[in-house]
Amino acid sequence: MILIVAKYLIPKGYSGLAAFPFVLVKKAGYKENRIFLNHEKIHLRQQLELLIVPFFIWYGLEFLLRCYQYKDKNLAYRNLSFEREAYANESNLEYLKTRSFFRFLKYLKMPNANH
Repeated sequence: MILIVAKYLIPKGYSGLAAFPFVLVKKAGYKENRIFLNHEKIHLRQQLELLIVPFFIWYGLEFLLRCYQYKDKNLAYRNLSFEREAYANESNLEYLKTRSFFRFLKYLKMPNANH
């Protein structure tokens, strides 16, 4: 993982982004935030599993699908399988040591709203 402070490359409303092998952060202080870094490391692992380029294609297509589904870009982003996995496990700093291969698929199915 190569950390780069690039405040002008990060979209408004976001703190950083992962693009293997880089993690771009908006502010230098994020380089010390272990939970934030763990979230981005989860994305790096997802990218490796899908051989990087297919990850970004899947991410973009799923984002378009979720935008259609929710009619809200922020809600669509928060419900991407990749983001759901990363947010659900970012506080578990041991997660990547035990994470099973293609674990993001567990988060592809949306929770049942009736329960």
